[in-house]
Amino acid sequence: MLPGVPAQADPLRLLAFGDSLTAGYNLPQDAAFPVQLEAALRDRGHDVTVLNAGVSGDTTAGGRSRLDWVLAETPDAVIVALGANDGLRGLDLAQTRENLTAIVRRFKSQEVQVLVAGMLAPPNLGREYGEAFNAVFPEVAERTGVLFYPFFLEGVAADPALNQADGMHPTAEGVAVMVENILPSVEELLRKADPCGCSSD
Repeated sequence: MLPGVPAQADPLRLLAFGDSLTAGYNLPQDAAFPVQLEAALRDRGHDVTVLNAGVSGDTTAGGRSRLDWVLAETPDAVIVALGANDGLRGLDLAQTRENLTAIVRRFKSQEVQVLVAGMLAPPNLGREYGEAFNAVFPEVAERTGVLFYPFFLEGVAADPALNQADGMHPTAEGVAVMVENILPSVEELLRKADPCGCSSD
């Protein structure tokens, strides 16, 4: 390297840690949420690599069990988007809360900045379970002191034009809406991970 030329900072490493909604279920690889999010962030001047750590069918317990593997990717920041499958299966919400709390605290212990992406319960689970489920995500974010985005599928859920035939998984166009809506929260996350702004143009 030439004397006097500053070293180029490495791109920030942002982990998208979730289930099929993150993995890009039934979509072309370039249409998955992490790929579309990285493109949108780069368009806005952020030098960032978004890593796809989505596993279709994963629950909060499954995510918790693979923390060592995802931390080996040495992320600077993470979007935790787990819990939808806990709700679909009607799992014990005390366990969901415990798992999410443990996941967030583990990332924080490694100095990884965290954004919790909330989910809302489908209406067929009943009002009581639904209200309890919906409360888990803001509670975990508040208790652990991390950023919170209320609903990962904001603007997409229940819109047939933006979902695949199963009514649960977004189309490529649906993912684009998800990315557009979550972008301000992700930019706030990146500012916390990179307070000097070294990764922005």
